[in-house]
Amino acid sequence: MTEAEQRQLRDAFGCFMTGVTVVTTTGPEGTPLGFTANSFSSVSLDPPLLLVSIANRSANLAAFTEGRGFAVNVLSEAQKPVSNTFARPGTDRFADIGWAPGPFGGPVIAGASAWFDCSLEQAIPAGDHTILIGRVQGFEASTAPGLGYYRGAYMTPAGTALAADAGPRVVISAIVEHEGRVLLVDDGTGGVQLPEIRVRQGGTRATLKTLLDSLGADAEPALVYAIYDDVQRGLQFIAHLCPARSDACTRGAFVPLDDSTMADVTDPAQQAMLARFAQETRLGNFGQYVGSHETGAVRPFLKG
Repeated sequence: MTEAEQRQLRDAFGCFMTGVTVVTTTGPEGTPLGFTANSFSSVSLDPPLLLVSIANRSANLAAFTEGRGFAVNVLSEAQKPVSNTFARPGTDRFADIGWAPGPFGGPVIAGASAWFDCSLEQAIPAGDHTILIGRVQGFEASTAPGLGYYRGAYMTPAGTALAADAGPRVVISAIVEHEGRVLLVDDGTGGVQLPEIRVRQGGTRATLKTLLDSLGADAEPALVYAIYDDVQRGLQFIAHLCPARSDACTRGAFVPLDDSTMADVTDPAQQAMLARFAQETRLGNFGQYVGSHETGAVRPFLKG
C-alpha cells in the first residue's frame, strides 16, 4: 500500500470508526450473510488491518471464521432500518437493500458512509465472541454522515446536537481536521482556539454550516465529539468533528497538535479536548465527552 493510500485509509478509519456497522460475507453457496457489529476497530495501517467481533452463538459463525473474508459497512444516518434488519433474526436480510460485491467479494451495502472489504487474516476465540481480524483489500469513504449508537439509542450528528439545549447560551465549535492537523484560529488575546460561534436563529445545524462557511474549509460535520457546560460563564458547548478534504481555508490555519501548539491554546477545556483528540487519533478509537468544562466522562459511541 502506498503512502497516499495509507493516508486515505487513516482518514477513513478516523472518520468512521465509531459508526454503526454491518459486517457481511458470503456463505458456501454464495448466499450473502450479515450482522450488525458489536465492536469495530482499526488494528494496523501497515499492513492495513481491522477487527470486528461475532458472537459464538451466531448461526453464521462458521461462514465468517472459515470463509475467504468479510466486508465492514459503516451505515449512514439514513440507514437505521438497515441496522435494525441486520440486528434481528431473519431469513433474508438482503432482500430489501441494495448491495454489490466489493473488490474482494464481500457484500457492500449501497448508501453506506464507508466500507472496508477484507480478506480474513485471523479468527481468535475470545470468551463468548470470536475476534475477526481482516486485511483491507479495498475501501471507500463518502461524505455522508455516519450513524452512531449510544446508551441504547441511535445517534446522528444532527440529532445529537438538536437534542441538546439550543439557544443563545449554546456555543458550537468545530474540530476541523485534515491529515492529523487541526484548524485553529486567533482567539484575540495572542493565543489560539477552535473556531466557534453562538447558536443563531435556525438552530445548531444551520449555525454549524455558517461557521464552516466562514472558515472557507472544505469540511463536513461528522460526529458530535463533546457536549459540556461551562458553569462559570453559563454556556453550553457542542464540539463537532468535521473532517476536511484539504487544508485549504480562508481563516486560521491547520496545525499539528504538538506541545508547542497545545501551549498556545488558551481555553483549558479546549486544550484538554484537543489533547484527547490527538491521543484518540493515534489509537484510532473515538468517544464522546459529556460533562462540564472541568469534569465529565468519555463514553464510546458504540456499545462494546
